[in-house]
Amino acid sequence: MKAACRQITRAGKTLGFVPTMGALHDGHLSLVRASKARCNVTAVSLFVNPLQFGPTEDLHKYPRMLERDAAMLEQAGADFLFAPPVEEMYAGAEVNAQPNGPHLSAPSKQAPDHRSDTYVVVEGLSNKLDGASRPGHFRGVATVVAKLFEIVRPDCAFFGQKDAAQVAVLRRMARDLDMDVEIVVCPIVREKDGLAMSSRNAYLSPEQRQQALVLHRALLRVQMMADRGERDAKTLREIGKQVIAEEPGARLDYFEFVDPDTLDPVEHVKAGALVAVAAYVGTTRLIDNILLT
Repeated sequence: MKAACRQITRAGKTLGFVPTMGALHDGHLSLVRASKARCNVTAVSLFVNPLQFGPTEDLHKYPRMLERDAAMLEQAGADFLFAPPVEEMYAGAEVNAQPNGPHLSAPSKQAPDHRSDTYVVVEGLSNKLDGASRPGHFRGVATVVAKLFEIVRPDCAFFGQKDAAQVAVLRRMARDLDMDVEIVVCPIVREKDGLAMSSRNAYLSPEQRQQALVLHRALLRVQMMADRGERDAKTLREIGKQVIAEEPGARLDYFEFVDPDTLDPVEHVKAGALVAVAAYVGTTRLIDNILLT
């Protein structure tokens, strides 16, 4: 993969990169299309990263469908697909679940005789929004994306706005470590009824699929009240939480108003403020957000 990517850049072509965990949907393909529109060559990675899953999360049941995903990427016009095994990305180390999230342990006797003890941690940002609910999650995200950036060395990397907290973490990482890559954020892609596209939507039963629409309804209600002149974040938060509470099948994790770059809470909202929500529908955790207009 390194050799192929270096050949592209040596030829003077621009290289776009779309990191994914597979189980692709049109949200992922929109990132591929954005890369193709902007860069000469597009590379995509498919890697279910164990470091970003907590000990009780869905690592082992996370959908893996390499052949289907590869066919979708070929049809979408992606040029390179990088789908390494865990042992290649983490040097043969075993991944064990610990109270603070998975970590790379000493390898077994059958594994290569070394392990990885290096992590990338974006202090502060990594403990906000999803980082507060999922300790160690953003450490895993930053570590694997830093590794992928080093392997691919793209000119531009494309991410979806749905993962707004992740975007903030990776932007800060790239800036602080002087990475020569532009983070490009693309709009959320939604189903016709407003549900944000997510690989985890496949876990939902038909009834839960309808219940999940409450996340988008709550965000639309907040936008409507902001359009009418409400600027107090506390008041708007209560409005959003009330909408979530009207759906008995949903259990709220957080409903926050923050600065999209720092993820710090805001008391008085203005255009560009990030409204982020996470909730469980059944056992499936879903996230959504809007940037207030």
